[in-house]
Amino acid sequence: MARLLIVEDKASFRALLVKLLSPPQQAHEVDAVPDAEAALAHLDRQAYDLVLTDVRLPGADGFSVLARCAQAAGAPEVVMMTAFATIDAAVAAVKAGAYDYLAKPFEPDDLVLTIDRALERRALRRRADAAEAALQRLQAPGDMLGDSAPMREVRRLIDRVAGLDVTVLVTGESGTGKEVVARAIHRASHRARGPFVAVNCGAIPANLIESELFGHARGAFTGAASARAGLFEEASGGTLLLDEIGELPADMQVKLNRVLQERTCRRVGEARERPVDARVVAATHRPLEHLIADGRFREDLYFRLAVYPIELPPLRRRGDDVLLLARHFLEAAALRFGRTIGGFTPEVVRALCAHDWPGNVRQLRNVVERAVILCETDVVRQLDLPATRAGAGAPEGRPGEAFRFPPDATFREAIDAARDQATRQYLHSLLVRTEGNVTRAAEQAGIERESLHRLLRRVELDADDYRPG
Repeated sequence: MARLLIVEDKASFRALLVKLLSPPQQAHEVDAVPDAEAALAHLDRQAYDLVLTDVRLPGADGFSVLARCAQAAGAPEVVMMTAFATIDAAVAAVKAGAYDYLAKPFEPDDLVLTIDRALERRALRRRADAAEAALQRLQAPGDMLGDSAPMREVRRLIDRVAGLDVTVLVTGESGTGKEVVARAIHRASHRARGPFVAVNCGAIPANLIESELFGHARGAFTGAASARAGLFEEASGGTLLLDEIGELPADMQVKLNRVLQERTCRRVGEARERPVDARVVAATHRPLEHLIADGRFREDLYFRLAVYPIELPPLRRRGDDVLLLARHFLEAAALRFGRTIGGFTPEVVRALCAHDWPGNVRQLRNVVERAVILCETDVVRQLDLPATRAGAGAPEGRPGEAFRFPPDATFREAIDAARDQATRQYLHSLLVRTEGNVTRAAEQAGIERESLHRLLRRVELDADDYRPG
């Protein structure tokens, strides 16, 4: 049952509208008032699903009612009526937010149909708003999901450092959620109202990274047609995440060390120093101590970055967090794709818990999302796990697992299946070594990029699962 408010100054017509839209003709709860002032008073006291208002009213007109409805909690749909219908008035009403415009006199069936359609749109809009709000809650980047002891320790470390304006170094395997931690630190700090800027130091060409971080003056180099602020300036008042800091070239390590020490930076092609007011969070999946020992990372820069280190645990060390995260990703994916899926079969639960998840949380999310897409029932089954359809027998295919021939397979089918299994294991190892870089992987494999992409699709591996972050 919907709640309607009718605003009509003529008593006889107002009574007719109430009769048309109230039980037993229609299952609506209807209030009726003679003018805009009374309508505004009702809107202050009561939430309505739809307001049906005349344009010409004593005192304030129907457009004032329309404007008030736009500000009301729940924003009811508005249908406007007038005996003085013009195209301009109709356009003005719709532009102002009205659902539709009825010219008097109108047929009762036209009124009922218009009201029904307006209420249907309202119901759809409310469902969409609720779904969007739920999706935002589920995907909030600051959410630190997990109740395992390692994750409780991570949250404790975040709470301790968030209010202190010091540099933080976040370490952990690829896919463990280092950017999530950086965002959580930012949102819990006094810089939360400022910008959060993230840059992957390994994704920027070496000849451009200085300009990207510090900016450049006009004409500083070929193509610099105008001056540009760098990411340190863009992050002023907020937080700058330097992801994959271990990939920073040696000359930039020197310059970054100076910026962290002096709290100033200089645009490429400029002589003057600019103050830096950005908190730096650095992240890496590579042990910086090993890079220092190899002479590939400056020790003095390491000490400036690692004022407060936070190490993220791999998913295989987080126990029941695997199921907590899997259910979270299932709910988010089902909502996004408009599916109704209630959970996992016991077999899937065992498979999820038994897998070691080399790609960590990112890999788990991708597996669950693809399972939701493949799922044809109201529960995710073993055959819905992407790798199961490829014959690997477990999510994403655990490297080195014993191969099981398909039941009742012919010799040719068994050979083909074994070849796919060997291909999958080889490609998995290749992507681990090259950190998901398809160009490098293709070079090492001695094949073209397009051929590698085809092989990855055939065995359902995703290079993104292996990239740092």
